[in-house]
Formats: sequence, structure tokens, C-alpha cells
Amino acid sequence: MEIAVTAVTNEVRPPGADQSAARHHGRRWLILAVIAIAQLMVVLDATIVNIALPSAQVDLGFSNDNRQWVVTAYSLAFGSLLLIGGRIADLIGRKTTLVVGLVGFAVASALAGAATNFEVLVAGRALQGVFGALLAPTALALLTTTFTDAKERAAAFGIFGAVAGAGGGIGLLLGGVLTEHLDWRWCLYVNLIFAAVALVGALVLLPRHRRDRSVKIDVPGTITVTAGLFALVYGFANAEHDGWSSAGTWGFLAAGVLLIAVFVGIQTRVAHPLLPLRVLLDRNRGAASIAMFISAAGMFGVNLFLTYYLQQTLRYSPVETGLAFLPMVGAVMISATLSSSVLTPRFGPKPVVPLGMALSAAGLIWLTALDASSTYAAHVLPPLLLFGLGMGLIMAPAMSAATAGIDPADAGVGSASVNTMQQIGGSIGTALLSSLAAGAATDFLAGKQPTPDLIAQSTLESYSTAYGWSAALFAAGMVICGLLFRRGAPVHDPDAAPTVHM
Repeated sequence: MEIAVTAVTNEVRPPGADQSAARHHGRRWLILAVIAIAQLMVVLDATIVNIALPSAQVDLGFSNDNRQWVVTAYSLAFGSLLLIGGRIADLIGRKTTLVVGLVGFAVASALAGAATNFEVLVAGRALQGVFGALLAPTALALLTTTFTDAKERAAAFGIFGAVAGAGGGIGLLLGGVLTEHLDWRWCLYVNLIFAAVALVGALVLLPRHRRDRSVKIDVPGTITVTAGLFALVYGFANAEHDGWSSAGTWGFLAAGVLLIAVFVGIQTRVAHPLLPLRVLLDRNRGAASIAMFISAAGMFGVNLFLTYYLQQTLRYSPVETGLAFLPMVGAVMISATLSSSVLTPRFGPKPVVPLGMALSAAGLIWLTALDASSTYAAHVLPPLLLFGLGMGLIMAPAMSAATAGIDPADAGVGSASVNTMQQIGGSIGTALLSSLAAGAATDFLAGKQPTPDLIAQSTLESYSTAYGWSAALFAAGMVICGLLFRRGAPVHDPDAAPTVHM
């Protein structure tokens, strides 16, 4: 009698399981659509609220000082819980985790959308981050374990990378449309639609992944890394509010670094580590994590400051601002697909990711020339397209390299580590670039009478400073990734993802 052995749980299964696995494998492109919808929902929620913030502030009556927490509450919970979210996916099964994450994200979105005061809005956003920490690593792990053919895997990661890279721009457009034509609350309610579609697809299409009882939760590691990441994200968020000279800022940052160091020490000693260090010590996976960190930190310069420039300097409406980002979204999708299906399979990530870093840096340097007389078609669109092409060359190959060849039992936490680097990078970019931009504006006005024209010019100076430092981050990424990535095209390991053998 024939039996089948799954690489996820190493359990013996009856012959009927083969037919079920084959059925789900035949639906793999539909499964990709479900995964992409879940990922899009998580990614766009990092930006969709930005455009809605002014309207929410007027409606709920909270101060400018409190405004940042509507954004930070999401990234704080998301970034600090990603690793445990990935391990939960390995522990209880990816289908179950995805379903719980989708339902929870929808409930949290409904709570935030129905908020009658600032506290409820922030609580809802924090809950979104909690369930987003379940969704993001689970989606990437499912992608890793669903596509086992090398060419199909490349195409799938191209699509997934395009969604991840374009999600921020889509969020800005969707936020503008919903805020302008409906109400700011629909920037949160819209998640119920995304979650419902993905939930139906998950229940119908995904195979059941039974619990692997060999997976244990590393409690000391969970506590130290969650507290450490929380302290880091909170410290950088505090820097944006209280400045870099604040004792609170450096206190949280120092605590975060210390706790992360303790976490690393724990991972070398426990029998069932939360993040097996072998996941990150592979050169390609380590380089991919760094690429995601740097690209997320640098991308903040475009997503936020260009939004301000378009609305405050060029007087674009929320919808016009969102539409202005669409060409960048298209460029990301084209280059992500090209990099995954053609460039990376042929040349490997070593030349592709650094090239993407270089293009993104060039686009950002180009943006530093924007002034009050610039026009969209002549001065904004060309560098935006260049930046989008670069981002597509970074995101898809880096995501694929970060999970290629990983032990199936570590797929969830391995995916979470990539998402963690991306989220922490975005949080650091938020604080660092905001602080540098504010400092540039202050320095520009120092000793001058602040006339309206000078204030407007100082604002442009702050934007230019943010673009310049973002470009520097991508330039550093180009060098680091060029040194770390191994030469040659990736070799597909048929045992690296769960397959069913007859």
C-alpha cells in the first residue's frame, strides 16, 4: 500500500491525502490570489490612514501631538509581535492562523472605524497590528510552501513582491478616494471587504495543516524579543515626538538593544528557539533581510514626504495625490515580475537587488530638485517611475531569497523574520527621516523672519533633506547587498518546501 509523507509534519498519511494535496496544488494560483489579498490588506493599512488623518482629527478632536499614535499604534503592535506570529503559524497550522488573522483584522478594523474617541481609534489600530502580525508571516510562509516548481515559484514571488511593493501607493490612492467621496472611517471599514473575500478563499482553497506537536513555543525568547522590538519601535516613535535628545528616546532604544542581545543569547541555548539562528546566518537570507530593512526605511521618504509635497505645495486633492502614485505602482509591478521571472533565475539576486538599490537612490536624488514651480509631468513623474522600477527589483528577489531553501518547519518564523526587518525598518525610517526633515526646516529658518514664503521654502528644504537621506540609505544598501549576496542563480531545493511523495 502506498503512503504519503508531508515535509511539514513528517507524519504518515493515508492514500486519500494524495488526492487532496493534488487538488489543492491544482488551485495554487487561486491560493496565490488569496495570499495576495491578505498581504495587500496588511501593507496598505500602513498608509491608507495617512490621508484620512486630517479628517479623523477634526471629527474626533484629538491634538497634533496625539496624531502620530494613530499610525504608530499599528506599527508598534505589528513590529513587536511578528516573530511570535510566525511561530504560531508553524505551531497551529497556517490555514488556521490565516483564518484567525483575517477575522481578527476585520473585527479590529470595524472597531477603529466606529471609534467615537481617540482612545478607541488607537486601540483598534493596535489590534490591527496584532492580527497583522499573524497574517504577514503566514501569507509569505504559505507562498513558500505552495509553489515548489522553480519557475512557478519565481512568478509567484514576482506577483507577491509587486503587491508588497505597491501596497503603500495603493493605500494612498484608496485612502484618498474613500476620504474624499465617502468618509475617513471607510479607510478602515474597507478591510472588512478584503478580509471577507480572503476568508472565503482560505476556507475553500487552502489545505488543512495539522498541528506539528514537535514545535514548541520558546517563552523566554518570545518575551525578550517582543519586549525588545516594542522598545525599539517605541523609542524611534518617541524620537519623532520628543526629539533625539530625550532621555526617554535613548532609554527605550538602549533597552531594546539590550533585550535583543539577550534574545540572541537565548536562541543559542534553548532546544526549541523562537528564531533559529540558522535562518538568518545563511548569507543570502541575511542579505535579503538587510535589503528589506533598508528599502522599508528609505521608502518612507517617498510615501510620506511626497504626499505632503503634492497636497501642500502643488495643492492636489486626496484623490489626485493617490492617482499621482499610480505610475510608481505600475513600475513596481513590472520590475518585480521581470526580476522574479527573468533576471533572478538567470543571474541570481547579487546583481539584481543592488541594481534596484541604485535605481531607487537615483530616483530619490532626482526628487531633491523639486521646488514650488515644479510640475508633476516634468519633475515628479520621471523620478517616481525610476524609484518604482528600483523597488520592484529589490522586493521580489529579496523576499524569494529570504525564504529559499528554508526548512519547512521554520517557514513561518523565517517569513516573520523578513517581515520584522521590513516593519522595523519602516519604523526607524519614520522617526529618522522625520527628525532630519524637521531639523532641516528649523536650520533654514534660523535667524530669519519667518515670512510665508520662507516657511514654504523651509518646508521644501525639509522634503529635500528627507529624499537625500533616503537616497543615502539605498546607496548603503547597494554596497551591503552587493557584498553579501552569493554569486549565481539560486539552486532550487525540492526538499525546501512541503511536497507530497507517492
